[in-house]
Amino acid sequence: MASSPDPVMTIGNPLRWLLRQPDGPQYLRRALWGTLAGLGAFYALRYGFGQRDMALYALFGAIPLTLFSQIPGTARQRTRALLAVLPVGLVLVTAGTLLAAHSWSAACGMFAVAFVTSYLGVGGPGLGGLATSFQLYYLLPCFPPYAPETLGHRLTGLAVGILLSALVDRLLWAGPRPASYRLLLADAVEAMAGYCAAVGRLTAGDAADMSHDQERVAQTLVATRMSHVAPPERPTAASLRARALYDTRATLRHVGNQLDRLAARAHSPDPATARLLERTATALRQAAQTLRTEDPAPTAADPLAEALDVFAAERTRIAADASALQLRQHAIAIGTAEATRLVGEGARIAFGAPLGARWRRPGGPFRYATMSAPARWWRRLRVHLTPRSVLLQNALRSAVALAGARLVVGALDLPHGFWVLLATLSLLRTSASDTRGALLPAFLGTALGAAVAAVLVVAVGDVPAFYIAVAPVVLVLGFGVGPVLGPAWVQGALTITLVVVFAQIEPPDLQIPTWRFLDVVIGGSLGAAASLLAWPRGAQGELRRSVADFMDLSAQGVSAVTDGLSHRRADGTTTLDPARRAMQLAQAAYAQHRTERASPQTPEPPWELAMAPGYSTIGGGELLLSGHSRDTTPLPAEATARLAALAERVAEGCRRSAESVRRGGAVAPGDPGPYRADESGPLSAVTRHTTDTPASAVLLVADLEAWLTGIRYDTAEFDQACSGGGHTRGATGGAAEDSTAT
Repeated sequence: MASSPDPVMTIGNPLRWLLRQPDGPQYLRRALWGTLAGLGAFYALRYGFGQRDMALYALFGAIPLTLFSQIPGTARQRTRALLAVLPVGLVLVTAGTLLAAHSWSAACGMFAVAFVTSYLGVGGPGLGGLATSFQLYYLLPCFPPYAPETLGHRLTGLAVGILLSALVDRLLWAGPRPASYRLLLADAVEAMAGYCAAVGRLTAGDAADMSHDQERVAQTLVATRMSHVAPPERPTAASLRARALYDTRATLRHVGNQLDRLAARAHSPDPATARLLERTATALRQAAQTLRTEDPAPTAADPLAEALDVFAAERTRIAADASALQLRQHAIAIGTAEATRLVGEGARIAFGAPLGARWRRPGGPFRYATMSAPARWWRRLRVHLTPRSVLLQNALRSAVALAGARLVVGALDLPHGFWVLLATLSLLRTSASDTRGALLPAFLGTALGAAVAAVLVVAVGDVPAFYIAVAPVVLVLGFGVGPVLGPAWVQGALTITLVVVFAQIEPPDLQIPTWRFLDVVIGGSLGAAASLLAWPRGAQGELRRSVADFMDLSAQGVSAVTDGLSHRRADGTTTLDPARRAMQLAQAAYAQHRTERASPQTPEPPWELAMAPGYSTIGGGELLLSGHSRDTTPLPAEATARLAALAERVAEGCRRSAESVRRGGAVAPGDPGPYRADESGPLSAVTRHTTDTPASAVLLVADLEAWLTGIRYDTAEFDQACSGGGHTRGATGGAAEDSTAT
């Protein structure tokens, strides 16, 4: 939220005050960009060539891109995006011009354009940020007069506006760029490396304080949450880089969870584990370097893989004599190192490195790295093609609202009907409460702007020179300072801008500001009605359902992975797919939820903790499937039965937590059973019969048991948070596990 204006700074030096406001430099640059590109093209075509239609379409070719869209990337990347917009804009203007013959055809086209452009936002912030521009390119020509003979002028004007926008963007100062996600992630990986090294020293017998390392990990991981990252930098696109960066962050959190469990209690010195953690910390630093430099330098050898081989050999050698505590600790250390290898591979894939041979298998964690770009796109679109996706809901809500508004405008034969749909588009929010909250400032700002515009029309009359001079001032002040002062100021500035622009197209009169105010009231009311009728709770309603579904499907994944590995029949290709799809829907709902105002009447669960068991199920389950699915050594019947019982208790904990999310309150936790390492049923079964049990079977039982108890601690942390209690917090915010006591 912008800080309150400082009167002294406002009066003494307005520019300095603006530049010191949050996002002030960005607003100023965008306002200058829109003024130079939009009004520059408008003036050149209107007064230099005497082309009114062409000038109007040049203005509306530039303004949506410069003021209403988010185009991420460097200057070169933005130029490519703007040039790519040109053919799409030409198609949309052509469609709008031809479909304007009838209200019903224009409305049907409006529905299709609004739905497609909104839904393609599932591909990431690049396309999502351009949706408003695409919709406006169709909106303007789909109103009377039906004049297909002017199509050439309209397309020429649009092309001039877009091309001039690209040129001005390169000539203006670069402007502030939000923090790069890869650098934020590099900081988190480097902090995790320090934490890993500290845990390694603890395992070696050094009882040094790790609070500083834990705090740094917690801070850097929070900085990489989607809700804390600027929208243009969020790795939510369908590109290979974005997907790899997102998965790298998710796997890094799993590394942190494992380290929390190792750090929970000082154990007797374990030199082998300490050496493995030291190599793990080195690998994390290398991954951080890859993220910083964007250079996945090829390596002749993998030191961490070599360290894992050595550790695995030692682990196998002592399996017959290891205690339950050692088995669990070694399993967690192995899981930490394997997850770190995923972090390193994800960082390399993100910057163009080919997928390593180890991961080239069906159902592997990087299966998307072997897909073509169209296949990745189709996969993303298909996941969200469900009524439970907030992204599909948003697309349908926008399409229905804009198509309905177009029908109303046609039925009432409203002049300047474009402004009705512009108001609907600008005021429609993802929830009914947010839409209602946007209406009053919009109405007040529009009324104020209409009053000022009416005074100008009466006082000045038909004097084009005045409107030529005042339009740039209004645009710069309105969209450079207005966003800092509040939405009412933006609406007021937009109203005055439209009046002074149309006063240069046709003779000015008092009807223009009057109709502008009425159109905003009508358009805003239609948007409010649409948001009230179509998923009025927005993401707040869907998030609860999608997170609960994610937890339920994670419970199924727990049982499926345990059953498949313990009975040696898991191929790992599709076992966790349902949970993974549910995770993507929950993540989208959570990302949107953070942009909406929370309801003060409805207490919310800690969503990050609610999803933690699912993340552990998917991340740890994939590692288990990749490491053990090829081993065919049978497990002892007693160990298999105890693993099944433990998996059922863990799954029941996930389902119980899911029910808590659905009901919006705490559910009494059931008996978690014995989770101490020395009382664990599966570990007890193999440590009592080590002479009869092959080492590979012992290690599989230990790995499965460590994974299951880790998920259980995640659900326990969530249950405690919902009931008002709490566990000791680890660096990643999960429950810190005491390996000898629950």
